[in-house]
Amino acid sequence: MSPYSVLVTGANRGIGLGLVRELLKDSGIGVIVATARDIENAQKLKEVQDPRLHLLQLDVNCDKSIKTFYEKLSGVVGENGLNVLINNAGVLVNYTSEQEPSRKDLLKQIETNTISVVVLTQKLLPLLDRAASQKPPSEFSINRAAVLNISSGLGSIGNNTIGSTEKGFLAYRISKAGLNQFGKTFGIDVKNKGILVSSFCPGWVQTDMGGEQAQLTTEQSAEALVSSFHRLNAEHTGLYFDRNLKPLEF
Repeated sequence: MSPYSVLVTGANRGIGLGLVRELLKDSGIGVIVATARDIENAQKLKEVQDPRLHLLQLDVNCDKSIKTFYEKLSGVVGENGLNVLINNAGVLVNYTSEQEPSRKDLLKQIETNTISVVVLTQKLLPLLDRAASQKPPSEFSINRAAVLNISSGLGSIGNNTIGSTEKGFLAYRISKAGLNQFGKTFGIDVKNKGILVSSFCPGWVQTDMGGEQAQLTTEQSAEALVSSFHRLNAEHTGLYFDRNLKPLEF
């Protein structure tokens, strides 16, 4: 079986765009909503042609934009609610331990990668509740209701052996560790509602962030992620995995 509706944030490029393309291969999905801050200039996303695909503007850092988006999304998914929220939108702000401190840069990183995910997920909770209420209590999967956070291996505290490196991952690591903590906590809080929550590292992917030397194409990463999404059950909620559903250390 497949979920009726899936939302992918930050879908104009990279892993988000790859996820949209991979999800569209599933004929069982009825509605896929893809967001971007600037839809008009999201050229690659606009080139994807499928009647099930809905492109909606969303700036995850703007509460007014989130409110408008919620109203539009409610109209798209209707009484079925939202089955799957994929929190993919994120940024990388280069920041090292020995640089001149910048509160502005730190806040920008955490605002997008952590705080905005929390706010958006909370705002969309009624739509996830609506979807979850229409499935039997025994079902715990993306076919019912799920929040899937695209995190990073750099968010792991236990596996951090190289620090911020010359590439400046300090702020990014903090933001993704915070995202993982949100996934863990929120997963506990909404488990009784039948909403599954998991966080994923997509791998080192050939994106603007990952660079051309990365090990995986966006297609390879998205294919593995979507396959893992379909295997999720109650045992996976609140936890943190690589793209192949191998547990990662918080």
